[in-house]
Amino acid sequence: MGPSPTDGATRLSDFDYALPPELIAQHPSRERGASRLLYVDPAGGPRLADLWFRDLPSLLRPGDLLVLNDTRVVRARLHGRKPSGGRLELLVERIDGEREAVAMIRASHPPAPGTTIELDGGARAEVLRRDGAFFGLRFDGPVLGLLERAGSLPLPPYISHAPDADDEERYQTVYARHPGAVAAPTAGLHFDDATFRALDERGVARAFVTLHVGAGTFLPVRDDDPDRHVMHAERYHVSPETASAIAEARARGARIVAVGTTSLRTLEAAADASGAVAHGWGETDLFIRPGYAFRVVDALVTNFHLPKSTLMMLVSAFAGLAPIRAAYAHAIERRYRFFSYGDAMLLERARP
Repeated sequence: MGPSPTDGATRLSDFDYALPPELIAQHPSRERGASRLLYVDPAGGPRLADLWFRDLPSLLRPGDLLVLNDTRVVRARLHGRKPSGGRLELLVERIDGEREAVAMIRASHPPAPGTTIELDGGARAEVLRRDGAFFGLRFDGPVLGLLERAGSLPLPPYISHAPDADDEERYQTVYARHPGAVAAPTAGLHFDDATFRALDERGVARAFVTLHVGAGTFLPVRDDDPDRHVMHAERYHVSPETASAIAEARARGARIVAVGTTSLRTLEAAADASGAVAHGWGETDLFIRPGYAFRVVDALVTNFHLPKSTLMMLVSAFAGLAPIRAAYAHAIERRYRFFSYGDAMLLERARP
């Protein structure tokens, strides 16, 4: 858990903005590296520059360390029936062992603990417990195998079409390795082999962490006082190699550049008070909002986030609330594409 915020003055409305619906990207760009990139430097007003994602290497410095999240999205959406015959939908939030998982359930009447659900594809799941919006389930076979066989890709709720073959490829980073996420680390969707080659030529190093993005990422903030919002825990892993690479980069004065809010949260959660990042598995419910003191990350590649979301609060903490509001107003005026399949930003960290 990272340090607590010290500024309790913000309200939920501070993170709201009006987005024309047509700016919500429904499909990915034709090529991964073809998205736009808004460069945001909080200093000087802030300073904004309209670029293309292929310009990213030129904005980084030789020796910088790029840290990416190599989680892989699983086909986490399942359908089935209750004993009464009523239809339901499961969205697996996280996998706990070979045969157990935590899921959100959408049904006219949510099943009570002890209920056995008949899933499409022939599997069964017993409801073990309920904790707010989440249900603990035990399946009659391996969860990952069932999802691969009978599940569907869990596209975000603001994408209106059913997942197709294009989504199967493009709602996944080219470096995805470890299955377990139910939402893509979307800042990474822009990277392709050409971008990585350009980064190599620039002398930018890279390392990987794993954070399995959970269904809790879709839960809205409902209380006008952000301090009352409770984050759902997500599992992460930092390898010894990545922890060493971060320590070496810091020792030589290089910057740590996180690709996506999930990479940033992983690094900040795994860091001690001095900013040293520990390797190993962990869980984090770290809620980053204005007042948070960053200890590891110096710059952030990220997409545009939903109004009133915890991720809007995170980027506002990172670059400053006023610079983020100015950047979003600029992006709307310049007709950037928003959310998972949308365009990207490179944020420099605000300095005290």
